[in-house]
Amino acid sequence: MPSLLHIDSSADLSHSRSRALTGAFADAWRARGPEYTVVRRDLHVDPLPHLETSALHWAAGDRTPDESVAVAAEQLRQQVIDELLAADVVVIGSPLYNYTVPSTLKAWLDRVHVPGVLVPGPDGTPQPLAGRPVVTVVSRGGTYDVGTPTEHWDHASPVLDIVLGTALGMKVHPVVVSATLSDRLPGLAPLADRAAAELADATVTVERLAATLG
Repeated sequence: MPSLLHIDSSADLSHSRSRALTGAFADAWRARGPEYTVVRRDLHVDPLPHLETSALHWAAGDRTPDESVAVAAEQLRQQVIDELLAADVVVIGSPLYNYTVPSTLKAWLDRVHVPGVLVPGPDGTPQPLAGRPVVTVVSRGGTYDVGTPTEHWDHASPVLDIVLGTALGMKVHPVVVSATLSDRLPGLAPLADRAAAELADATVTVERLAATLG
């Protein structure tokens, strides 16, 4: 059965734009038929611990003799990796927190970016996730338009593209919405119409992707 891995990381459980969009994706995925299943991982509600040791950056066979990993930590990393490998399609929601991904999502990325396992190792190990589709939904409170002083301040989108696309070899489908704080910050209020239009366009995009990927 086609399986979707649905990941969220926003700390806002009520008004999050990234959650709204990943939710729309998951709903459109399920609408394709009862065989289209969803595995849910909410990194805010059920956060992963940060890496217990730097040895987890490496496959077991590439660790030095003095590096050791507790059995529970090894099992948790394998569980996260197996969950990702089992998915036919992945959708990830990431709000922009202080210009990058939430720390909860970073903890997940740290557990799947493993040379010799999902990332090519020293011996040129192939990428088992090569070509696998992943939809990254990045919601940004402000704007980061080309030619403006904040053009290069979005450090979440590049991280997701580098780790998921370049390192893991997945096919990244980026979806971005901006000015999501226009209804909360007076200085951004003039951007409310733009924010609404971007959200509407993004909703159409994620629903289209959910109906065609996998």
